Amino acid sequence: MLEIALHHRHTGFTLDIGLRAPDGVTALFGPSGAGKTTVVNAVAGLLRPERGRIAVNGEVLLDTEAGIFLPPHARRVGYVFQDARLFPHLSVKSNLLYGRRFASSRKDGSEIDRIVEMLGLGALLERRPASLSGGEKSRVALGRAILSNPRMLLMDEPLAALDAARKAEILPYFERLRDEFQLPILYVSHAPAEVARLATTVALIEAGHLRGIGPAREILSDPSLAPALGMREAGAVISGRVVAQEEDGLARIETAGGEVLLPYPSGQPGQALRLRIHAGDVTLSVPRPAGLSALNILPVVIKQIRPADGPSVYLRLALGGEHLLARLTTRSVSALGLTEGRMCHAIIKAMSVASEDVG
Repeated sequence: MLEIALHHRHTGFTLDIGLRAPDGVTALFGPSGAGKTTVVNAVAGLLRPERGRIAVNGEVLLDTEAGIFLPPHARRVGYVFQDARLFPHLSVKSNLLYGRRFASSRKDGSEIDRIVEMLGLGALLERRPASLSGGEKSRVALGRAILSNPRMLLMDEPLAALDAARKAEILPYFERLRDEFQLPILYVSHAPAEVARLATTVALIEAGHLRGIGPAREILSDPSLAPALGMREAGAVISGRVVAQEEDGLARIETAGGEVLLPYPSGQPGQALRLRIHAGDVTLSVPRPAGLSALNILPVVIKQIRPADGPSVYLRLALGGEHLLARLTTRSVSALGLTEGRMCHAIIKAMSVASEDVG
């Protein structure tokens, strides 16, 4: 359990939040200047807030009322910054082993080998940082942080400096870290695609205050919070499992609301997935439509209808035990007679789901 309560005044800005999050990846999500990095720096001990309390799995790192302020070196947190901050004069192997110096208990050779294998660093060990790509540097920085044997990891927009291709390269390594290591992770981002793929819990922060916190699937599909994501980024996350690969290159994926077909050729039968479906890519029909080019038609129930920007609304749709989010014009909602509680069909084009939205 991660517990954070902070109050700190900056010039023209006051951070005042309190949150509790379970194990896993807690994403601090929100626009630039919302206060996300301030929270992470307070957890790391790089900022001493006016008032606050921070505890990780019951161990108190900060409690201003009790006069507790552990210095950064005593907190045992691994910090991965936007820029990798590797030592340029050291090889990749030496950069990795530098993190080991700060471990309270030294990891043996097999554990080091495991991290090197997990992050795909075996072929890079003798190279210097100047010869690495941005994605490779990020993986080395992540490995160095893990080898310090931290009680938790802090990641401050670690992919912000990377282009789309490098992000696609490194995200699977982050997913594997989340799934294989039992480490609390505080992950700062303002990119919905990253948050959707990685987060267990999402804390939405705006202007220094907590707008909402909860499981990623609930927060990202909440129509009242959709405006904070932006019209083009609002959407929902659903879980799925690859059932089979079709001969035409599409993957058949089982979801809570039925099977869908997506262009995901690398998926193997039995593989669990997260699918991010943009609200603007969901079309609704009351009767089940026929004669469409769209391959995915799922029965849903309208749970909420909330105003959006301009002549449009967000609709939260129950899909089995999960939710989709759709953004329609008010004219379409009126013409179809859509109301909360009504059953209808969600239509999703297979090609509208980008590879970066499947993790």
